[in-house]
Amino acid sequence: MRAVADADQRWIPWMRRALELAALADGYTSPNPLVGAVVLDPSGTLVGEGFHARAGEPHAEVGALAQAGDAARGGTIIVTLEPCCHHGRTPPCTDALIKAGIARVVVALTDPDPRVAGGGLQRLRDAGVEVISGVLEAEAAQQNYAFVHRVRTGRPWGLLKWAMSLDGRTALPNGASQWISGSTARTWVHRLRAQCDAVIVGGGTVRADDPLLTSRGLRNPEPLRVVLSRRLDLPDQAQIWDQSVAPTLVVHGQDAPAEARDRLEALGLQREVLPACGPESLMAVLAQRGCNRVLWECGPELAAAALQQACVQELAAVIAPKLLGGEPARTPLGHLGFQAMEEVVVLQGLRQQRLTDDLLLQVTLSSLSYPC
Repeated sequence: MRAVADADQRWIPWMRRALELAALADGYTSPNPLVGAVVLDPSGTLVGEGFHARAGEPHAEVGALAQAGDAARGGTIIVTLEPCCHHGRTPPCTDALIKAGIARVVVALTDPDPRVAGGGLQRLRDAGVEVISGVLEAEAAQQNYAFVHRVRTGRPWGLLKWAMSLDGRTALPNGASQWISGSTARTWVHRLRAQCDAVIVGGGTVRADDPLLTSRGLRNPEPLRVVLSRRLDLPDQAQIWDQSVAPTLVVHGQDAPAEARDRLEALGLQREVLPACGPESLMAVLAQRGCNRVLWECGPELAAAALQQACVQELAAVIAPKLLGGEPARTPLGHLGFQAMEEVVVLQGLRQQRLTDDLLLQVTLSSLSYPC
């Protein structure tokens, strides 16, 4: 991230406004990034604002230009991400800026998408438009961290979430788990789902908890609910099969019985067959479906596999002031392969927040290694 030159400092307040606009569409733009834009006329007066609301709809620059009208000619546009220069669902924004007579483009972040990757800025320069880049670059990169991660790695950003008691249990020995956390924490989870493109569980969670896995109406459409089950040993009746509430995708292995596949077909569920039915393969499928950020709400074995296969970039643990006890009781994570304390993962940069009586701990993971 380069330092902003003194001459470019004047654009910082406007870029902050553009970032605020971009945030209005959080959770709705995948596979596209969050983008906001403001237009100033030649005298520096605000004449237009816009943000990208949803994939397939006009980009932020186009919306801001439409609001500005002829006042944009000879003016400046401040935009959080490099304008696109390729034909997708919408025409290139670079062409719209040039046609509108914009004299200066101020950008926070270069688009990592290989179809753009600096090409948009070069197209503008070639047309005689002044280009200033890197204004609040770090803030823009943070806002689009999930999009940037997917473009660079080919996988969505994965967040693993669990709720547990103070003694580290996610259920009683008999499997009862509703509810470990309080109502404030559960509302926080609904908001978290609304910010994700998919929510992932394994077959064991469907059998044990019969979860609904929605945002409770905070997002429309609801995130995709994904069940990963190699052999499709799933119940006939489950809340997650009701697709009038939210869409459901079942991902399974090639050895799943034909009768189990037929049962899913009869329910009208989407299916995906994977030769290697595990977290890594699933993430590739979800990236192809345009998911930028996914939420793992699975049991301990699948959670451990997701961590070991580098499918988790962030952890969120809700700790309730309760004691469940019992040696056979479930814990959040299965075996990670550690044999000595020197091998265990030490987390840095923990963030904490009170959710009424519960404590939320969050951490972004750096590159981790696990024993084979």
